[in-house]
Amino acid sequence: MDRREFIKKMGATTAAASAIVYAKGRSKATGGLDKLFSSENEPTDNMTKRTFSSIQKPVSLLGYGGMRWPTIKNDNGHQVIDQEKVESLIDYAMKHGVNYYDTAPVYHGGASEGAMGKALSRYPRESYQIATKLSNFNKSQWNVDAAKKMYEHSMKQLQVDYIDYYLLHSLGKGRDSFIQRFAENGILDFLQEERKQGRIRHLGFSFHGDRESFLTALDYPVKWDFVQIQLNYFDWITDSDERPSAQYMYSELEKRGIPVVVMEPLLGGRLAKLDNSLMEELKKRDAEKSPASWAFRFVGSLPQIMTVLSGMTYMSHLTENIDVFSPLVPITEDEQTFLQETAVSMMKHPVIPCTACRYCMPCPYGVDIPGNFAYFNKQLLAGQVPASRQSANYAKARKRFLADIGKSVNAKAQSTHCTACGHCLPQCPQHIQIPDQMKRINALIEEFKNKKS
Repeated sequence: MDRREFIKKMGATTAAASAIVYAKGRSKATGGLDKLFSSENEPTDNMTKRTFSSIQKPVSLLGYGGMRWPTIKNDNGHQVIDQEKVESLIDYAMKHGVNYYDTAPVYHGGASEGAMGKALSRYPRESYQIATKLSNFNKSQWNVDAAKKMYEHSMKQLQVDYIDYYLLHSLGKGRDSFIQRFAENGILDFLQEERKQGRIRHLGFSFHGDRESFLTALDYPVKWDFVQIQLNYFDWITDSDERPSAQYMYSELEKRGIPVVVMEPLLGGRLAKLDNSLMEELKKRDAEKSPASWAFRFVGSLPQIMTVLSGMTYMSHLTENIDVFSPLVPITEDEQTFLQETAVSMMKHPVIPCTACRYCMPCPYGVDIPGNFAYFNKQLLAGQVPASRQSANYAKARKRFLADIGKSVNAKAQSTHCTACGHCLPQCPQHIQIPDQMKRINALIEEFKNKKS
């Protein structure tokens, strides 16, 4: 898809084929929320919503992802979901037109569905739409009985008697990642029957694999109501044997008329915290726009996008994102070109492509894999990883790196404890060679420690 065709498709966001609805209706809440929706405090709902021929009910272009809820320490000192904050966040989201909520049995160690279900159950069922997944990652779960158990447990946790959007979770590399997990064992037959009975309203899958596995699932004889892919302006142009570009996947789905749900619109936060030189370029264009808002507008401007997921931990994240989509101002041709140039520039910076999904965790040796990667990337993007010892800022950067890593990652969880056992490798949806990246961080730490001040 060339640039001119991209702009043409963006213009179609206002066409009937993918109607945008500026919802003016007002939801009514129950369970002690009357004040929130009283006449003195009416909801402000300018959220852009979309409908498709296969999905008649309007869906908010901003969707709420339940992977990164706020946490708090309990009486035993363990981090648990802060239910009070979750409910405050969801109350604000509901008030401002967000009606799509995504979770999974594996998020937050199994606690995400329950937290979301408790918060949303205070509202009329028709006022929100829930998406959850069949997270049967363990081969012992590749059977109908295990699938039914997980599916029914999700219903119970979410406190619903039907699921709006049910996904086969995280299809991986190779044809068998789909065929053996879901097709040959009768699981897909079971789910299609549940859809027929109305307990599943829409059936789809989320994808983290290669081109072969994508086409195998897409062309299997089953009606897919929607598909969830990783899409952002960086992945739009990056293509490899491990993962087809977002542009390729989007185009294949568009040809088939399948609505697209977007995950990782900020690439695990990387597009919200660009390096200093790229930040300066963004500010030259518009000093008021954040890097995240640029990324969200790029994704939302594509007409086949149904909703864009964001795991909003803090109220500041939520309010900013709602502002971007209320209503969405489509990206211009010039801005689209600028973001593509930004993506090309980012390829010159060898950051670790971790999205902090934490599928690799827990590490059997206690290493905080995403924590180490996040710290390294942060220092790299801030210019605190000098190219050589001859760099002008070498001494200063060395001291800062060694001093701050202990504040960011517990000493027992640092990269130096990685044994390269490979336990994490099959779990990573980004196909990162985690042990090799840990060696890369360790080599830098070793160099910094051995260099005399």
